[in-house]
Amino acid sequence: MDPVWIARLVGSRSHIHPGGFHVTELFFEVPLNYARPGDGTIRLFARSISRPEKTIPGLSKPADEPIKPYLVYLEGGPGFGGPEPRSHPVSNRALDAGYTVLYVDYRGTGMSNPIHTDLVLKQGDVNQQVEYLKLFRANSIVRDLEAIRLCLTESWKPEYQTWSIFGQSFGGFVCLSYLSKYPQGLREVFMTGGLAPVERQPLEVYSALYRKVIQRNEAYYSKYPEDEANVARIASYLTTNEADIHLPGGGTFTVHRLLGLGMAFGGHGGLDTVHNLVVKLISDLDQFNYFTTPTLMALEREVPFDSNPVYAILHESIYCSRGVASNWAALNAARKFENFFWTQSDHSQLSLPVDGMVRVYFSGEMVFPQFFDTYPTLRPLKPAAEALARYSQWEEDLYDEEQLRRNEVPVYAVSYIDDMYVDIGAARETAALVKGIKVHETNQLHHNAIRAKGDEVLGMLFKLRDDTLD
Repeated sequence: MDPVWIARLVGSRSHIHPGGFHVTELFFEVPLNYARPGDGTIRLFARSISRPEKTIPGLSKPADEPIKPYLVYLEGGPGFGGPEPRSHPVSNRALDAGYTVLYVDYRGTGMSNPIHTDLVLKQGDVNQQVEYLKLFRANSIVRDLEAIRLCLTESWKPEYQTWSIFGQSFGGFVCLSYLSKYPQGLREVFMTGGLAPVERQPLEVYSALYRKVIQRNEAYYSKYPEDEANVARIASYLTTNEADIHLPGGGTFTVHRLLGLGMAFGGHGGLDTVHNLVVKLISDLDQFNYFTTPTLMALEREVPFDSNPVYAILHESIYCSRGVASNWAALNAARKFENFFWTQSDHSQLSLPVDGMVRVYFSGEMVFPQFFDTYPTLRPLKPAAEALARYSQWEEDLYDEEQLRRNEVPVYAVSYIDDMYVDIGAARETAALVKGIKVHETNQLHHNAIRAKGDEVLGMLFKLRDDTLD
């Protein structure tokens, strides 16, 4: 284990918002590469939100006002920065419970040295690009978090210096890495839809996930049976159109991009979101026999690879430990399922089955090499993506299974039985691995429930923490 670093606070701005919320913008410097700190630093961004104790007008606060410990919210992804604090469901509940909530932009996201095409290309050749990109996985993220904790709590009494973390989806993966590497920094851990498949290989992960994606496709076509013909018609139009269909943002509209919309199926309202886009696309064909700019702009907004390229380029690597290459695991796993036939061909070579022979299914949270041909931000990064798919020389594992087995940090998790993004079987295996974890399983909520039904989910988590089992 390399030395623990203390982040350097290089900037801080505080603002008071209606309702008495104090939001502080924080900027830190940490090493780009903790194993070689001489290689330079990067800047990290975070925002804290607090609600100071009320005082009688004209009187100052007591000097001994108690410290409100941090609860650190860790976003899903990979590739997404922290949400705006005032609008997130976690804030109010956590503030009422006595926390200060910290929202961190992971390295490579948001305002924390955000990864973008020019930044990657300027690193040099493909091998140099891979060496750079591999510094943005969870093992580096947890070092950043621990460095920030040490910075923010350096002057506090020891009993206040540990903090709580809350991981949604990929944020839960980060929590498990944190528990593996720096458990001494943690007071408690909350997770929603984030029990990572610690003991599974990438191909196993995606093989299990496709079965859930199939269920969600069947639910979609059951709810909107007319879309079976509509989706096939749109796909046929895309494959028979002689010229590329250019999107307003510079990409191309292909079958892969159309069927990649199924990424939304795993969330509350996701089926409706995709159906509304299908209706717009069909309406355009009926009226004009081409797709209008407003419809194409709506399509572009649904899958954020252009604005969040880490989500695509490092996605499969979140399942890779030492000696393991992903080898486009989602692509290879799709070969077992005939309804995902379209994943196995490039757009220009794709032929659709005869009407009615095979129902066309949308994919889920899967990244295919063909995406690097249709998203303009990703196109220049395709060589690096291909190299990362083959890469197996990771310097360390993302999780320490032995540490998780002897865990002493309280852990509370909500797990979704019908989760399309984190297989429930793998989640149960991980829960059995982590000593002392308390888990609430439900088949009434989907993966994005922390945003869609936040009060309900947070009630489950705090009940796990506050109730005692005899």
